[in-house]
Amino acid sequence: MSLLELHAVTASYGASQALFGVDLTLREGEVVALMGRNGMGKSTTVKVICRMIPSEGGLTFLDHPLHRLPSHKAARLGIGLVPEGRRCFADLTVRENLIAAARPGHWTFDRVADLFGRLGERRHQRAASLSGGEQQMLAIGRALMTNPRLLILDEATEGLAPIIRQEIWAAIRTLKQETGLSILLIDKSVKELSQISDRAAILERGKTVWSDRIDALTPEITERYVGV
Repeated sequence: MSLLELHAVTASYGASQALFGVDLTLREGEVVALMGRNGMGKSTTVKVICRMIPSEGGLTFLDHPLHRLPSHKAARLGIGLVPEGRRCFADLTVRENLIAAARPGHWTFDRVADLFGRLGERRHQRAASLSGGEQQMLAIGRALMTNPRLLILDEATEGLAPIIRQEIWAAIRTLKQETGLSILLIDKSVKELSQISDRAAILERGKTVWSDRIDALTPEITERYVGV
């Protein structure tokens, strides 16, 4: 069953068009990588899905048209976002950050603390006092506490130390293997994406130029559309 469908999606920032025809399908329990060089429309596509900017074209989630929904109603349908830049509530504690977004379901504070032990240890610390990696874990935990049907991770490992990156990737693998959560991943690490994703879509200048199973992603395609 298709969870998320984008067909010929376009979007603009005022008079500046950013998306010119994005096609993307994500099924229940699937991990899909959204790939492409910087500035090709990946984060804009995320903003479209989460209803942060207006768009045109086919856009459905659980067969619900999304175009006319405000962002909070899209979230209530089951779209959980880990935004680029983390955006934790700096003055709230770890626990307060997590319960502020909580909705009933599988994910509770204790389960998030099991996934990220550091958060359990620092439950009473203010988010501003955490390291960058711990803040990223907190951002992921906060999204999970909404008990989403779809988790979107926008550059969740960017700028982190290698050991923290490994912890984040290990947590994503756990989510895939043990929960069957549907995940849309944006990241620069082709190696990690190839190991964890089922399928991939590549954007070039705001348009989908390649989409297939991840094992069909050849070095030539990667070099053409993703390599620096």
